[in-house]
Amino acid sequence: MNDLSRLATPDGLALAAAIGSGRLSRRSVTSEAVARIRRVNPALNAIVDDLGDDAMAMTTASAPGGVFDGVPTVIKDLFMPVAGARMTNGSLVCGTVVAPFDAEVVRRGRATGISILGTTTSPEFGTSYTTESRLFGKTANPWSLEHTAGGSSGGSAVLVAARAVPFAFGNDGGGSLRVPASCCGIFGLKPSRGRVPMGPMIGEGWAGMGCNNIMSISVRDSAAMLDALSGMETGAPYAAPHDEDSLLSCCAKRPARLRIGLVTQLDPFGTSSQCLQAVEDAARLCEELGHHVETATLPVDAIEYYDTVFTIIGAQTRSFIGMIEEMGGRAVDRGALEARTRIILREKGEVSGANYAAAVDYIHAFGRRMGRLLEDYDVLLSPTLAKPPQLLGSFDMKDSEALSDLIERFHSFSPFTSLFNASGQPAMSVPLCWSPEGLPIGAHFAAGFGREGLLFSLAAQLEEARPWAGRIPSLNALAP
Repeated sequence: MNDLSRLATPDGLALAAAIGSGRLSRRSVTSEAVARIRRVNPALNAIVDDLGDDAMAMTTASAPGGVFDGVPTVIKDLFMPVAGARMTNGSLVCGTVVAPFDAEVVRRGRATGISILGTTTSPEFGTSYTTESRLFGKTANPWSLEHTAGGSSGGSAVLVAARAVPFAFGNDGGGSLRVPASCCGIFGLKPSRGRVPMGPMIGEGWAGMGCNNIMSISVRDSAAMLDALSGMETGAPYAAPHDEDSLLSCCAKRPARLRIGLVTQLDPFGTSSQCLQAVEDAARLCEELGHHVETATLPVDAIEYYDTVFTIIGAQTRSFIGMIEEMGGRAVDRGALEARTRIILREKGEVSGANYAAAVDYIHAFGRRMGRLLEDYDVLLSPTLAKPPQLLGSFDMKDSEALSDLIERFHSFSPFTSLFNASGQPAMSVPLCWSPEGLPIGAHFAAGFGREGLLFSLAAQLEEARPWAGRIPSLNALAP
């Protein structure tokens, strides 16, 4: 057989094995994936640059020899440059700059043998939990085109959920892998700070809160790719522990009885009844698998925390605007920015160096508190999101609104995910539940710094107990 269209939902490792054995050709896999992307993209609006023709032209019979030899994927257009593709970062003010080099994470990805078929949409500068922008419009959720795909890696997430590609690259500074993974019913893991390179364009994103990785259908694809991406790059400001065992091998090991701390809400943000039911169901599943679950409390004042985090986001957004102005030789037209960005810049874009340093000190101290909490528990379990996927347009902001309004709108939707960016700990969204309306609701698990192996072991156990690969949205790339 040499026809990918007959394989409905193979993961990346299965595709690579089929190519390696000669059952599929690289060209047929690439051609089918290009067709799948182009089939669903008009409805989903996920692609920034379609690189499918270039990928087809570069497809040869010779094998790169990597673990994902010939497997198609896409890369998020946000501070993750792909040589020859536009680098818009979701913003009108970035113009039509074409990246002259690959990000280190893209270079490492290419070394696995992947075929890059395009770049994907992001909200402006990645500061939204929905993938909507003035530049590209609204990216829709394949489970319901009226609902958000999540953000900021929504363009990548929807193409995975729609089965156009088995996995896709994104990044995460406050939940931007896990939020769209939850909204789209796929698996997404944020690695520990310093595990995956950010350079050469960025040394640290948002004072170390940002990181790169993939979202996938299968747990094992994410583990195998993270094995390939892991490792400190020269000159990087952070590094994560080195794993003695491969993360992929952890997927084959069932975890010992875990002590799991259950968190159901973060005051003052409430958790909807649907998301509360979903996380309680996930807790029961963990207990059925032999784990111990007990109530836990997070050591944080959420309003103080988010105000402090936006001090960092505002200062670094202002720094990036300054870099654009320096490169372009003229001032950025603030009218071309999103209202959300203008609010952040107005209230946090001119903070003093002392205030910025105090904000960094705050999140470092918070990370130590979270580290101590995860000495008492093996894993923390919470909802990924406090609400099911919201309607497109729900996160629109007006210039007359304040940063406090922005925090309420965005973090009443996702109060939990950002905490683990600040602490640097790994966390994942696992697609265990769907709402009565058929919208995915993820369960969020976090572990101690450097303990991705534990999370992959648990995730594989959950995947086996409640498989999700066969749950496919009605809008998908499978039908001709």
